[in-house]
Amino acid sequence: MSTQLLGAVVVGTGFGVLTHVRALRAAGFEVVGLVGRDPQKTASRAATAGVPHACGSLAEALELPGVDAVTIATPPHTHHDLVLEAVGAGRHVVCEKPFALDATEAREMLSAAERAGVVHQLGTEFRWATGQATATRAVREGAIGQPRLATFLFDAPVLADPDGEVPDWWGDAGRGGGWLGAYGSHVIDQLRTMLGDFSGVSASLQCVSGRDWTADDSYTVHFRTESGAAGMMSSTVGAPGPFTVAAKVIGTGGTLWLEGDLVRTADGSGERVLPTPDDLVLPPPDPPDPALLVTAYDLLHSTGMDLAPYTRLFSTFADRINGKTDQIDPLPATFHDGVAGQRVIDAIHSSALNGSAWTPLA
Repeated sequence: MSTQLLGAVVVGTGFGVLTHVRALRAAGFEVVGLVGRDPQKTASRAATAGVPHACGSLAEALELPGVDAVTIATPPHTHHDLVLEAVGAGRHVVCEKPFALDATEAREMLSAAERAGVVHQLGTEFRWATGQATATRAVREGAIGQPRLATFLFDAPVLADPDGEVPDWWGDAGRGGGWLGAYGSHVIDQLRTMLGDFSGVSASLQCVSGRDWTADDSYTVHFRTESGAAGMMSSTVGAPGPFTVAAKVIGTGGTLWLEGDLVRTADGSGERVLPTPDDLVLPPPDPPDPALLVTAYDLLHSTGMDLAPYTRLFSTFADRINGKTDQIDPLPATFHDGVAGQRVIDAIHSSALNGSAWTPLA
């Protein structure tokens, strides 16, 4: 099958401009339109990013010639309707995470995309991050035997300042805001890819920064997987102090852990660094235009570390649209994974509301 030049529109003027527009172009797409709610901001950001058309609605953008795909980088509560509109128009879709407000919405989005026969993917770009991808491949290939225990920690003071500006939806649980959805969804995807599906959780959600939010800035989750592994994932962005990062998996044949992009293992014979497979090596981070970094929320993406893995995500998206589906590794997350991840998030919310009670996945 011949490869065609694909056109895309990006919905969302925040992360959509910081990362989606740049990564789509690097993956060979033509970005023909940018969609935003604020006409002045949308026009300004489209001009800065060199996008030819600034649109006030997805419907307007879908009228542009040459639109094959839609990428959605908007607040979570808007994902459901935008996905249904895009797939209803026969367009291929990449939707950001958290995928939906709940598993019911997620299933409706998956069903609509399947009925439309379009390619659908979830914005879990860190499946292609060098360290994560190397570790996942090693665990799945049996480098440490059968996984038994996993610990994933990440603490960063990026929202510890209560005066640091974030979008209003970000602190609103009813609109899908909070750190669990923003970052925890990535960790859930990594754990599912590495260890298999979750069977249940016990969780707590907190806002330790003292902001007047209904959403969380911190989470602690104990989990079990269907394969019998147990683990803990914990993170906060609401407290001052040093960055703390740990990602470790213990198996029947050894231990694996990440140190940035390096992956180390240890067993009875000693400790070693796993070689990075050539196909998982990425270029260095490429920061976005500093003029686009306005809020504390924007600064979460200031290093540009998500550009290279997102370029791989969009390259895989293009390959799948063009029928090139052989030997894809890492596999992309699709809306099926969006549903599975949302079931975990729903169980975490349910457990947290019920005093951290053990909660099987529904």
